[in-house]
Order: sequence, then structure tokens, then C-alpha cells
Amino acid sequence: MATILVVDDDPTVREVVVAYLQQAGHETLEAPDGPNAVIAAQASPDLVVLDVMLPGFDGLEVCRRIRAERPDLPVIMLTALGEEEDRIAGLGTGADDYLSKPFSPRELVLRVASVLRRANPPAPAALQVREDGNLRVDPVARMAAIDGAPLGLTTREFDLLAHLLAHPGEAFSREQLLSAVWGWEYGDLTTVTVHVRRLREKVEGNPSQPTRLVTVWGIGYRWDPS
Repeated sequence: MATILVVDDDPTVREVVVAYLQQAGHETLEAPDGPNAVIAAQASPDLVVLDVMLPGFDGLEVCRRIRAERPDLPVIMLTALGEEEDRIAGLGTGADDYLSKPFSPRELVLRVASVLRRANPPAPAALQVREDGNLRVDPVARMAAIDGAPLGLTTREFDLLAHLLAHPGEAFSREQLLSAVWGWEYGDLTTVTVHVRRLREKVEGNPSQPTRLVTVWGIGYRWDPS
């Protein structure tokens, strides 16, 4: 199925997560701390399950370092229960999803499957290249560029951009985006807010005064074509 890198300093957590992932048909790699996680990521896993609290350096720094090399590598962050700041920080570094400890290993396996589907969608011929001014998005090749320069989007950032660009001028609530882009019928709406902010930093000339990915007050967000 896929190769999953599991990073956690608790050997019991790693053992349980690895067992469930292997039972689901995945191959696994393991790392107990930040430095070893960065080294293990060089083996090109398909997804990383990453604890925030790690020896050496934390999961946020791990995410930054591996994303510098592979911006499209999916990451699911594990955070302490109720630590909203950790979740927001994790999403801010480009994590695609998160789970709060303690978590259900079965739910983690389902989240892994969901993120992998988003990262490796089918490529039907109907998916067309879309252009908006100097922005070009190719859903089949999963490439986005401004003036020919690749944007280096994460998996979720690309999915969010592609969805909005496919529906120009249409306002979406955060709940609708969470369902359409993440495939969640419920969840933390902060996930959408953080990804919108990060996407604006890459597609807007002035992210603090967006003209493309605009806020529709009382509703959500809309893509305004050039």
C-alpha cells in the first residue's frame, strides 16, 4: 500500500501504531526522536505520522526540515490532548492532518488512508489545466506555478487551491471546504483557516490584503479570478 514513517519517542505508541498500519497493509519505518526522523525521511516514505513532543528537536522542526526537501510529503501530526496551540503550530508548518493523544489506532489508520487518497488521487482526463492571470494549476500533474515558478504547495494546500480555482466566484463556508478538500464531515475549522492563510502567502502579492483568495464575511472564502 504505502510506506509510513512513524515518529514518536514512546516505544509503546510506536509499537501499537506500527502494528495497526502493518495490519492495514502498509510498510513502516520508525524513529524515536527529531534527528533520526529527518534521517529516516530520506528513505522517501509516502507519509509521516509525527509526534510534536520529541527529543533532539520537536516535531514542528522535523516537519519544517522534511518539508524543505519534500513539500508534498503528507504529514499527520500527533498532539497532546487539548493543546490547541500545538495543533495550530503543526498546521502552520504544513501538516495535513492531526490527532490528539490519546487517539484510536483505528482512527489513525483511517486518517492515513484519507490523506493518502488526497495525495494520490486518480487522474481522469476530465481534469483540466486551469489558469488565472499568472497562476497555472495542473490537477493531473499536481503542479501549481506563478509566472512559471513552482509554488511548492503541500498536499492540502494544492487541493484547496484546485478546488477554489475550479469554482471561481463561488463562496464556500469553512464547513464546506472541510468536507470537499479534507473529506471530513466534522472537525476543527481552524484547519481550514490556517491553510487559507498559508495559501495566501504563496498566491497573493500582499497576503494581508488578498485580492484572489478573499474572505466573504459571515460565510467563508471565495476565489476571485483576475
